[in-house]
Amino acid sequence: MRRWIGVGLALLLGVAVVAAVVAGNRDGAETQELTLVRGVIGSEKKPFFDDPRVRKVFAGRGLRVEVDTAGSRQIATTVDLGKYGFAFPSSAPAAEKIRRDRGAARTFAPFSSPMAIATFTPIVDVLTGVGVVRDSGQGYHVLDIQKYLDMVAKGARWDKLPGNTAYPARKRVLLTTTDIRTSNSAAMYLSIAGYVANGDDVVTSAERGTKVARTVAPLFLDQGYSETSTEAPFEDYLSLGMGKTPMVVIYEAQYASRLFAGDGSIRPGMRLLYPSPTVLSKHTLVPLSAQGGEVGRLLQEDPELGRLAALYGFRTADARAFDDLVAKAGAPLPPGLVDVVEPPDHDRLEGMISAVETLYRSGAVPSSTP
Repeated sequence: MRRWIGVGLALLLGVAVVAAVVAGNRDGAETQELTLVRGVIGSEKKPFFDDPRVRKVFAGRGLRVEVDTAGSRQIATTVDLGKYGFAFPSSAPAAEKIRRDRGAARTFAPFSSPMAIATFTPIVDVLTGVGVVRDSGQGYHVLDIQKYLDMVAKGARWDKLPGNTAYPARKRVLLTTTDIRTSNSAAMYLSIAGYVANGDDVVTSAERGTKVARTVAPLFLDQGYSETSTEAPFEDYLSLGMGKTPMVVIYEAQYASRLFAGDGSIRPGMRLLYPSPTVLSKHTLVPLSAQGGEVGRLLQEDPELGRLAALYGFRTADARAFDDLVAKAGAPLPPGLVDVVEPPDHDRLEGMISAVETLYRSGAVPSSTP
């Protein structure tokens, strides 16, 4: 009897091994059937592409998408794009340069995120008191860029602002940004300030761009050291609070994704301001192969990918996904923004950045007049 039991167990074990091998081979075959598509993206989209749910949607369409990260300016100028199926910078001007240089027939713009300012209630109250911040009347507050530029030009300091007892810091009233020489978010801020300094008009000539850049350069030069990635100052904002970073220029998506996650990182007293005007950071995918084009199409058209993008704070073509998350979180984020302007084209924007870079290298104090 024991002998037959032993034989039976051996047979069962054999069947289990065969089944495991067959299943493994099937899984391997399915993996091998996926077409690998490599892309280079702005770093703020990396968590989205790493999400297993996103990978599953792509796998369902026969794609395995792998990404490297780089700054939008670097993607457009120095990254070797020959080894990638798509480029996905966070900047429409950068994407347009890539499209021209690579002869791409079209682009996809599945996500966008307005530039915003992460701050705190006492700062909002102080700046409201001096007329720089105002209530939009639609549940959120805006920072008037013209009035802010006037304040900076006068060398305003926090401890000298009338009625400021909440944040009497002995330092200049300045928005914290990333390094204008490396970061797209700082370049978008330059676009906003440059538009206002140019008489509420987009910079369209190299000569005018240089003059405007010199006018607004103190916004960057007077900050001192700046981080290279937008995540770094935002993490300072979240962890170190108002003392270190009273106001930081960010992508709205950074703040929104933390709110939607409900992880407690956005605490009471933290606020989001919108510059008036602002610009949209248009995450624009340039296909460099047929498979890269399919990635762009899916990102733009697949409803599940759109829903997942909204969870990461991005606004998509279907506004309902983002709006539903805003309503669920009870967040003071606007369903839409009206005071939105376009950044300069790539060449004009690069010229403005180069003008600020020159001042960095020379240590010169730029003129405060256009």
